[in-house]
Amino acid sequence: MSRVRHRSTKSQKAWYFYDWANSAYVTTTTTVLFGPYLTHIALSAVNCDKESTCDANLSLIGLQIAPGSLFLYTITFTTLLSAFLLPLLGAYADIRHDKHKLMAKLAWIGSIGAASMFFVSGTNWLLGIVLLTIANLALGGSLVVYDAILNEISTPNERDAVSSKGWALGYVGGGMLLIANLAYVTMSDSSEISIRISLLTAGVWWAAWTFVPYFGIKNSADAPKGGTDFTAVARNSFSQLRTTLSELKNFPNTKRFLLAYLFYNDGVQTVIYAAAIYGEFALGLKTSNLIAAIVIVQLVAIAGALITGKLAARIGARATIRNSLFIWIVVIIGGRFVPYGDVTLFFLLAAAIGFVLGGTQALSRSLFSQLVPVNREAEYFALYQACERGTSWLGTLLFALTYQFTGDYRNAIIVLIVFFVVGGSLLHRVDVRAGIKEAGNEVPAVV
Repeated sequence: MSRVRHRSTKSQKAWYFYDWANSAYVTTTTTVLFGPYLTHIALSAVNCDKESTCDANLSLIGLQIAPGSLFLYTITFTTLLSAFLLPLLGAYADIRHDKHKLMAKLAWIGSIGAASMFFVSGTNWLLGIVLLTIANLALGGSLVVYDAILNEISTPNERDAVSSKGWALGYVGGGMLLIANLAYVTMSDSSEISIRISLLTAGVWWAAWTFVPYFGIKNSADAPKGGTDFTAVARNSFSQLRTTLSELKNFPNTKRFLLAYLFYNDGVQTVIYAAAIYGEFALGLKTSNLIAAIVIVQLVAIAGALITGKLAARIGARATIRNSLFIWIVVIIGGRFVPYGDVTLFFLLAAAIGFVLGGTQALSRSLFSQLVPVNREAEYFALYQACERGTSWLGTLLFALTYQFTGDYRNAIIVLIVFFVVGGSLLHRVDVRAGIKEAGNEVPAVV
């Protein structure tokens, strides 16, 4: 049975543009600029010039934190907090028939936090982690709602293609702003002010382009459930969350997929978050090199998302994802042995990441959409989002701890292989066809 309530080309096109909007923040801020920048701010706070020669630690609520681990510890904390908040948000979103408006409000909160990173300077690392937490929490919340809308605007047979197009457009948008920031950082006389202005542009871009889905997506045909009174909304949200968790055992293949996704996506997200820090502090690359590498990722990922979407139409989404996970393992091993200062090899690995990144993310989203029980989109996508940007904390924590205790980013990167191996093994156990039937959905032509 299809869950499409207002399928229209206009709604689909408007939906694509939220990928275009938020990808600028993901690429410019969290992937490239803010990790190394916050690390330099933290180093300044303990009077160190280079991480490799710094033995001093930051102190936060009694904890001693290596400056080089601060960014990834912050990501870990944010995602742990999200693990509690996002399922509640998903339950609340299912009560509403105007999910796109809720998505936009969360996006604008996040964009304010992102744009305010312009004011992080000197030794004020604490402001940096506060703003990063706000922006990432809001991003995760908006993506819960965004992903849930996919089931309202596309049929089961369309979903792989629609999801892949959204990711592809996101890579275009994120890549365009990143190219502009690359040119600006390269030509600027001041590295710090150019980075701060680039962070500001990412927040502004995110906020401005969110108006497209805000005005372009229609309300669902369903009336709001449970009323709009705050007490009633909270009660219904908690009730739906309890129901979701208790009923998940009735959908064993949905549960297996979520567990597999938690592991392999942990690896994907940690590589994304750690790439710039690894490139600068382990390989000695310049900021302009790091931006150029992520531009390569973005450009190749456009083709990668579309190509893997077509491949999934022939061999199925699960098989395509498993092939991508093998390439991820090869990339990590290659990254571990990149010689210091070797920009060319770093760029080649960036291209390999770009090719598999889009397919892994887009097809995971569309595959999960087939396994979601009828009329339970947002609450189940909240669990999905909790795995994607909510509970992707194991990888960042392991990376940060490995560096904290060994002082070597190369050791930290190689431990991530375990997430792809475990995730791929668990994915192999998912019976997609049975899972779709368990959820009461229409089985597409190719699974």
